[in-house]
Amino acid sequence: MSYVTPTDFARKMIDAGEAKVFMSTKDMLIRASMAGAILALAAAFAVTVNTGHPLIGALLFPAGFCTLYLLGFDLLTGVFTLVPLALIDKRRGVTLRGMMRNWGLVFAAHFGGAFTVAIFMAIIVTFGWSEAPNAVGEKIGHIGEGRTVVYAAHGAASAPVAVRAE
Repeated sequence: MSYVTPTDFARKMIDAGEAKVFMSTKDMLIRASMAGAILALAAAFAVTVNTGHPLIGALLFPAGFCTLYLLGFDLLTGVFTLVPLALIDKRRGVTLRGMMRNWGLVFAAHFGGAFTVAIFMAIIVTFGWSEAPNAVGEKIGHIGEGRTVVYAAHGAASAPVAVRAE
């Protein structure tokens, strides 16, 4: 069994952050959009599977995380964590502008991938918007409603809390 020292582990994390800053725009957009799509699919799949055992659905969503990491896709939380490490370590060529560019592209692509899946799911659960949402669509709608309505009474003041709840 191999052992990685904490120093080596930290160095690998910094190296990964540096690599993410210098990744081409095309690669960044593809990797982040696929990650957003896979997570949205995993969430939809976890809701869709109706076995009567909530644990089964709860296991499906982490399987989506495992899949996207095994395929080498990038999550926004990953670049939020790794890229600043390269900046703090003062890696050559890693700048605040480069970090913000990376974050912006990954955010936009991540959202785009998830939004694309959401559109397709909406088409599927409403039969092309010709009917009211089916049971899966209703369940997904109630989840979304539950995640947002709770903050409505607090207005804009709840924005930092809503982000933190993610």
